[in-house]
Amino acid sequence: MTAGMDGAGDGARGGAANRWRAAVWMLAAGLFLLPLVAMQFTQEVQWTGFDFLVWGVMLLAACGAYEFVARMSPSRDYRLGTGVAVVTGFVVFWVNGAVGMVGDEGNPYNLLFLGAIALGALVALVSAFRPAGMVRALCATAAAHAVVSLVALFAGWDLRGALFSLAFVLPYLAAAGLFQRSMRAA
Repeated sequence: MTAGMDGAGDGARGGAANRWRAAVWMLAAGLFLLPLVAMQFTQEVQWTGFDFLVWGVMLLAACGAYEFVARMSPSRDYRLGTGVAVVTGFVVFWVNGAVGMVGDEGNPYNLLFLGAIALGALVALVSAFRPAGMVRALCATAAAHAVVSLVALFAGWDLRGALFSLAFVLPYLAAAGLFQRSMRAA
């Protein structure tokens, strides 16, 4: 087991890491309650129990993924890269479910964006979440996401949606850069 996997090796940063972990989970709890609060002030937000269930599962999955992967290395860059990747994937998933990246949420083409996330997760898993593998995983995710966005753009399906979705390539590449930096620091 590596030092980052069992929690050892964090040394003086152990307290700071625990504060970040607590902040991540508190942010998730706040995000979970946000629609409930909004429902008290506007008729525009009308969530059902099922909506809250899905939202809760999404937040738990994102926070759990961060917890699992971030523990693979004590490197701050590795953990930050994990956070950027997880948040980007979460937002892509959320936008797709809420309004869709291209067209509306019912457009089956939007499933390809989720395929890009799945591709990156598969490459990360196969590489055992090692930094070099995470760089490859995030570059593959960025490339797949870019291809899907560019096809939608050049096909003329939804200019605004295609350009909006293309912007998500940048955080994937930034996360890859952070994983690359974590390899140099090791």
